[in-house]
Parts: sequence; structure tokens; C-alpha cells
Amino acid sequence: MANEFAPCTEAQKQAVLERLAAIRQKIAAACQDSGRSESEVTLMAVTKTVSPELINLAVDAGVTTLGENRVQEYLSKRDAYRADAEVQFIGHLQTNKVKQIIDKVTLIHSVDSLHLAEAISKAAEKQGIVMPVLLEVNIGGEASKSGVSPDELPALLDAVQKLPAVRADGLMTIPPPMTDEAEQIRVFTQMKQLFDSLRQSVPMQVLSMGMSGDYEAAVRCGATIVRIGSALFGARSYPPKNEG
Repeated sequence: MANEFAPCTEAQKQAVLERLAAIRQKIAAACQDSGRSESEVTLMAVTKTVSPELINLAVDAGVTTLGENRVQEYLSKRDAYRADAEVQFIGHLQTNKVKQIIDKVTLIHSVDSLHLAEAISKAAEKQGIVMPVLLEVNIGGEASKSGVSPDELPALLDAVQKLPAVRADGLMTIPPPMTDEAEQIRVFTQMKQLFDSLRQSVPMQVLSMGMSGDYEAAVRCGATIVRIGSALFGARSYPPKNEG
């Protein structure tokens, strides 16, 4: 797939750099509004359907954390990425594909079941590593989305902590689409309260929430990672999906 992308034009590159500057300004303003340091927030570039050339442009501009959604797409592009880019997996992960990425990513955001956590632990043990993960919370209760309910979360966290080669570093959520800022704040505040209640007994540090349409509200509510794709790279062009 890495070779399937047409060369990027100078106009495309300039547009990415301009969007990046605007995103950074908005994150800075959201941090200032909420009394936070910009150093508390990681801007992740979500790379789904994006050419390695544009991804590397963002890396060269200082966005060194990349978020991958699909295993096969990532494996097809990873050799073209800058060596200093840190790659995290943020998409739905099938248990039979865990072993393909276990030694290639630094964090898995999307653990939504004990079954998946067990597969990650088993694969990590074989590599002699402990894999940091985030537990995915379906904060909006949407049937179409992965993640455990807030009520189910404590039991999953307790079970994951008992696994030998997985470490629960925090939580992740993909909230319902929200255009109203007050609604965004309400949902993200609920997520932050859930995070804070659990970290009283578990030393979790990562709260991954906020995407292209709502990252400013997420930062104001305490996100430590915002996952930004289309607001940085432009509208996506989706190829046929060949994996679940």
C-alpha cells in the first residue's frame, strides 16, 4: 500500500503544515482556558488512508506519535515511516492479529474485552515484554461501537491487572458524534470523572479522547492524547475494506 500513493504536491504539504499550526494554536488555547500545560497533551496523527509522505511531513514538523487503525494498512506502510515515529494502535483489534503488531507498537488503545487482553498478554509474554494498554469505554452506550460500559469497566480493569504481560495505563473513548460544545463538555467530563475515580487505586496516567471534531473540548476536560486525522491531513479517501 505504501507504494500505491501518488506523490504529494507542494500545495498538499503546505495545507498539512497550515492545519497543524492551527491545531496547535487551538490546543494551546484550550490548555490555557483550563489551566493546563501544553506538555500534558500529546497530539497524535491518525494515519488511516494517509500517504507515508504526508505522515513523515507531520513527523518532521514535530508530531511524533502516530495512531494506526488497521493492522494490514500499518504493516504495508511502516517501513516507509520515519524511524523516530512512535506508533500506537487505536483501531478495533482482532485477537488473531495481535501477534502481528505486538512488537511494533508502544501502546494499544482499544482493549474492550478480557479475551483481547488475554491474547495481548500471551503474545507479549512470548516477546518478553509488558504491553501498555488502554481500556476502551463506550461512554455513549452505542450499539455500533466497541468498548465496555462504565458499569462494566471496574471488573475489566481488575481482571486485566491480573494478567502477567499487560499493564493498564489508562482509558480511551470514542464518544457519539457531537457538534454542540456543551454536549461535548458533558460527555468528556463524565469520562474524566470515571478516569479520576479509578486512578485513585490504579496508577493510570493516560486519557485518550478527542478527535478532529471535538479535540478542543476534550483538552479542556483533561485528555492527555487527542487523536487527529482529517483535521490534519484533510478528508479521507477510503479504499475497499478487506479486514474487520
